[in-house]
Formats: sequence, C-alpha cells, structure tokens
Amino acid sequence: MDKRLLGPQKVEVSAIGLGCMAMSGLYGPSSDEESIATIRAGFDAGITLFDTGDFYGMGHNEMLIREALKNMGRDRVLISVKFGALRDPAGNWNGNDCRPQAMKNFLAYSLKRLGVDYVDIYRPARLDRAVPVEETIGAIGEMVKAGYVRYIGLSEVGVGTIHRAAAAHPICDLQIEYSLFSRGIESRILPACRELGIGITAYGVLSRGLISNRSHRQRAASSDLRARYPRFTSPNLEKNLALVEALGAVAHEKGVSVSQLAIAWVATQGKDIVPLIGARKREDLSDALNACDMALTHEDLVRIEAAVPLGASAGERYAPPMLKELDSERDG
Repeated sequence: MDKRLLGPQKVEVSAIGLGCMAMSGLYGPSSDEESIATIRAGFDAGITLFDTGDFYGMGHNEMLIREALKNMGRDRVLISVKFGALRDPAGNWNGNDCRPQAMKNFLAYSLKRLGVDYVDIYRPARLDRAVPVEETIGAIGEMVKAGYVRYIGLSEVGVGTIHRAAAAHPICDLQIEYSLFSRGIESRILPACRELGIGITAYGVLSRGLISNRSHRQRAASSDLRARYPRFTSPNLEKNLALVEALGAVAHEKGVSVSQLAIAWVATQGKDIVPLIGARKREDLSDALNACDMALTHEDLVRIEAAVPLGASAGERYAPPMLKELDSERDG
C-alpha cells in the first residue's frame, strides 16, 4: 500500500487508515470475532494506522485492538487514540474533560487496555471549553518527552484552536469529518492546516455509510446512533439517497462501487489527507481497499462534482446538541 506523510514530523502512515469505532456497538451490534479478523485483514493488506477512542465501548475498542494486533510487531503499526469524552454507565454522553491530570489518567488506562508502552498519536476528542487548549497540549507534550506518546493530534477543532495548539507543540494531524457530503473544512480549516504543515485524517468519508449501495431505511433507533442524525431521517434521507444514486451512475460507468468512488474522491483531495475507513467486516474492508488503486481523472472529478455539488447534502452531520459542541463548526 502507498504511504502518506502527516505533519511537520513527516509521520509515515498507510494511504488509508482503519477507524475502529463501529466495532464497539455505536452503529448497532457487532461481532468481536469478525472485528478482530477485520483488523488483522487490514494489517495484512498494508494498513498501518488504526484509530480508536478510549470511550468507544468504554474501553472495549482498545481491548479489541490489543487482541487483534498482538504479535504483529509494535513498530509496524500506529495507534491513534482520542480521549476526554465522558460517558455514564448507560452509555450516555456526559461532556468532555481535558484537564492535564485527567488526560494523564485516561492515558494510563489506555496504555493498559492496549497492552502497549506508548500511543503513537494521542488527541483530545473534542475541545474542552473549560480548559485552555494550550494546557491540554502542553500536558500531552510532557507525555511525549516521557515516552508515553509519540505525536499529538487534534480532533474537530477550528482555525483559532489549531493555531493555538500548534504554538504549544507540533501537531501531527487534525482528525475531522470530510466527505462529498461534508466539505466544510475546505474554506478555512484545510488551508490553515496546510499553512502549518498539519495533516488531515478524514473520518466519515462515506458519511457514516450513507454513501453506499446499502439500504438505510430499516435502521433501529435503539441500537444505531445514526438513527438520530439528521441526514438519516426523512425527508433528508430521501434527498441524500438521490445524491447517492446520481453518484452511483458515475461509479457504474467506471466499473466501481459508489463507496469506492467516494473514498477515492477524498484521497484525491491531497497527499496530506488520509481517509479513515470505518469497516467492521472483512467484506466492507475489501471493498474499501480497492479504492486505494483508483486514479481519478479531471473528467471524473467534474462528473462527481456534478452528481454531488458542494453543499447539496440535506441535513447536518450531527444532531443539534452534538453539533453545537464542535469547535470546528463554530470556527470553521
């Protein structure tokens, strides 16, 4: 697999990464056995970047990664961990805590669950407005010096926060949603990152599976977080599926799947962008991997833009309570 470089440190990672969140129940039931097999299949295919959060399944996701990657060679993989998001025993979201002392506590638990001596990229999941970002990043910098963290990343923050964080410590990458349906970073955030040499690890490249050939009309609200997202509810869903159908026509003519085309589009937007694939089954991963070798021509890009014009998707990417917490939305 091709490699890409993140940040001023030129961190070498695979051209796509594997986002493991969906393996821990947030998008409905999942199989530990299949999840572990999928992670191992990704490693065998050349994926070196594996992304998780300590709050995915309240530690379950980190333990899955530990089991899947044991005996693979620690220096052959990069593990990216988000911290700070709080949850209660019922699984509800309960704010963010990015105080230095809390960060060190979260990191200690992640190291134990992952069974590693260090985390490759460590990042606050969201901006904690009660704590200056310089304090959080500075404290992670101490963990870098101590050898518990190699690089520092950010997640879903805006231009002002990016500059303040980068002034406190070199930043490897910004993890943020980016897809044909979510292009908000293009106006200010992406140029700011490029000015500072910060890479982008793009999640949601299929808009949480919406940009695919699958049916989205039978999702159960009790088990799938996406049922609460505006893009998956009527009448937005019908409008978005019409866009997927238009994109599918372009994909059909190229002899690829609509998801492969969408992934390739994100990858084509710059060598400093690494799409994170949220596959939780080997068949989904296999489909996504085929996008790595896809070269899009100028004509392809024009046709894709015509099928899914900038701003054409219906509905916000998160429900209103979650959206208002995103620094990236306030200062995009």
